[in-house]
Amino acid sequence: MGDTVISDTSTLPVHIAIVMDGNGRWAEERNQPRLFGHKAGVKSVRTVVETAREIGIQHLTLYAFSTENWKRPSLEVKGLMSLLDSYLKSEQKTMLKNDIRLQCLGQLNRLPPQVRKTLTRVISATAQCTAMTLNLALSYGSRNEIIRAVREVSGKCMTGELAPDDLNEEILSNHLYTAGQPDPELFIRTGGERRLSNFLLWQVSYAELYFTDVKWPDFGRAELLEAVADFGARQRRFGKTGSQLSQE
Repeated sequence: MGDTVISDTSTLPVHIAIVMDGNGRWAEERNQPRLFGHKAGVKSVRTVVETAREIGIQHLTLYAFSTENWKRPSLEVKGLMSLLDSYLKSEQKTMLKNDIRLQCLGQLNRLPPQVRKTLTRVISATAQCTAMTLNLALSYGSRNEIIRAVREVSGKCMTGELAPDDLNEEILSNHLYTAGQPDPELFIRTGGERRLSNFLLWQVSYAELYFTDVKWPDFGRAELLEAVADFGARQRRFGKTGSQLSQE
């Protein structure tokens, strides 16, 4: 497959969110353990981050590990955490070189101490980078995130810092993990499934959804460019009619 050419950068999404699905099934199709697929998936992460940075994507959020994923076999979870730690250690220099800031969305306290230590170090080291923000959703669940935000807002209402009648979408958004970042405009899910899986439910309310049967280890530069080109060809109306948009 040849590279899709992005000729009009004005149609680029500012923020892309990706559910990286299909690693385990990809491995099983090759009669390999599931961790073999996760290891292959790390290469796709590198390629997609590099490509997104190259074409000018400002925010990229990758669903790396959900709150539900803790239910997986302990050996697989341990392997995933080890892969995460290795990825963070190996990519810190590359992130700094490419001016990429790392952020974590999710329950950082639930991660193993070594992973937490490495993650905190890389986040701190890249804090001043401005070209692109890479969000890793780790031990993340959107419903949990929204409940957490509501609790914070409720606490401010109880102390008088915030009046209940003043609560609006902006205030709630500012209490989510993604506070200060634009909502995703393009939501990509690999692996053939057609669901959101408790990922950024508030933030993707108006995102364009793009589903592909390509499993994550096979999702690379060409596949990302194809998804971005598909996004650029869509008309985003936000409740308006097409004729209204053409007159603006």
